[in-house]
Amino acid sequence: MSVSLLDFDVPPYRLSGTVYGTLLNHQAALAQLGGAVNEPPYKAAPKAPVLYVKPRNTLASTGDAVVVPDTAGALEVGAALGVVIGRTACRVQEQDAFAYVAGYTVVADFSVPHDSYYRPSVRLKALDGSCVVGPSVTPRARIPSPDDLDVGVFVDGKIVHATTTAGMVRNVARLLADVTDFMTLAPGDVLLLGVAAGAPRVAPGHHVSVEIGPIGRLENDLVKERP
Repeated sequence: MSVSLLDFDVPPYRLSGTVYGTLLNHQAALAQLGGAVNEPPYKAAPKAPVLYVKPRNTLASTGDAVVVPDTAGALEVGAALGVVIGRTACRVQEQDAFAYVAGYTVVADFSVPHDSYYRPSVRLKALDGSCVVGPSVTPRARIPSPDDLDVGVFVDGKIVHATTTAGMVRNVARLLADVTDFMTLAPGDVLLLGVAAGAPRVAPGHHVSVEIGPIGRLENDLVKERP
């Protein structure tokens, strides 16, 4: 995907190509782990945001084919709200956070199924073309309540996962404040709010759609890896 394909009409007008995912930010997903979060090596639930990176090679657009490695057989699809950064954000206060947001987009985060909930291996999360972004960026002003949007994953036209952007450990403003407390976000970066529990598994031959309320809908076919 060329990030220039996702231009939009508010500053900074295009994505930077850097996407940060957030783990364990959905309260139900965290609760589902039960006592496992208290086991070594961490022995407690995370006290700060747990991030991972979807590098440039992972970026894809709606309509692109998503390749499923033969060794995996299936992928998990995580539907997430993408918060697009509008201007350099460093040590942002929660009450000021939305001033740093350009808008919102839809992200379908495909990964190889795994059991590592804290630190999944890069090879499981950074497959080529595994981060579908778009189909556009909706300006912040048009989304007054980003923490209360319906999120749906459809497989072959049937809904298989329905959730919302509510119920997060950190809402959009709190997440921006906590992340920028230890790292700077640049204009055009995308910060994912997090994926709900029960991300569905999909396989070659499936047509997958991810939709978030008024923001948009992604459509992708899954295909087998070429020999």
